[in-house]
Amino acid sequence: MKRLTLMSLAASALALTACASLAPYGPQAGPNGQGYAEQRIESNRFRVTYRGVGAPGPVADMALLRAADLTVQTGFDWFEVTQRWTDGRRDSAGGVRPSVSIGAGSSRYGRYSSSGVGVGVGLNLSGPQPTSTALEVVMGNGPRPDRPEAYDARDVQMTLRGRR
Repeated sequence: MKRLTLMSLAASALALTACASLAPYGPQAGPNGQGYAEQRIESNRFRVTYRGVGAPGPVADMALLRAADLTVQTGFDWFEVTQRWTDGRRDSAGGVRPSVSIGAGSSRYGRYSSSGVGVGVGLNLSGPQPTSTALEVVMGNGPRPDRPEAYDARDVQMTLRGRR
């Protein structure tokens, strides 16, 4: 019976976490909605923000994709990330996260004594959490600079759209 209850609890948690997930790539819908937004800072410099739900990695990928799309749309070949902000907890994907703890103890009460070992299982049922990535990017034409934060816009588009 305990096993059935634990299985039901786990199934319910999975169903709840499936309700909140990263929305399809697109513009931000409302001030707290998921999606991208950008702000032009100079003719070739933008701040791109992507808000989503779940792990920070996929949200950061969507911010890079938006920077690549914006780069191509404005007539540039490459972009370089000059600043990056990630707002999210390390475990923002939420869901069922098992954890195990083990404890031991003993007690003595009058003539009786006892000892025991316990095992507990904890679950994080909070679900996916909001997260966002903001990039400040500078765009340019010609050969891409040989720096780790410089990206060929069309390569990023092909790579990130090919994975989805």
